[in-house]
Amino acid sequence: MIKLVILSESMAGQSHELKVEKTTIGRVEDNTFPIAEPSVSSHHCEVFLRDAGVVVRDLQSTNGTYINGERITEAPLLPGQVLRLGQVELRLETDATQAAAKKTTGPTVAMQRGVSLNELESGVKSGSFDMTRKGFSKKEDKTGKIFWVAAVVVGVVILLLLVYVFSQIK
Repeated sequence: MIKLVILSESMAGQSHELKVEKTTIGRVEDNTFPIAEPSVSSHHCEVFLRDAGVVVRDLQSTNGTYINGERITEAPLLPGQVLRLGQVELRLETDATQAAAKKTTGPTVAMQRGVSLNELESGVKSGSFDMTRKGFSKKEDKTGKIFWVAAVVVGVVILLLLVYVFSQIK
């Protein structure tokens, strides 16, 4: 079984089995494999099943067709490679690539614990990390100081203007 599996987060896990000689992929419903995503063109590309494998042909899409990050007009797509249509990424999977993926996913391994908050605060040296420094130093807020100095200067100028205006009225 050969299939294209969507990797992109919003549609992750959706897939389409390649059963026929030619599969069309695009945003509109008349495609064999419709992908409702704005960055995918209406009729984005065609995927052909050939004796030699799978071949992808771009249909002059707006955002391009890429295999492993390289823009293509027509190129073979090998099992495990990533096909990107606009902003949607898909991977070509076969029974062999799925079995290999299951083999490489081994049992869960417990990792050493990280650094505790107490160690961070006290500067205790833990493992290979140098924790002798005392936390982060606070940056000096120069913008706040400049604002207050400017506000005081403007206030004094306004006060002097008011004194002048009232002295002229009398």
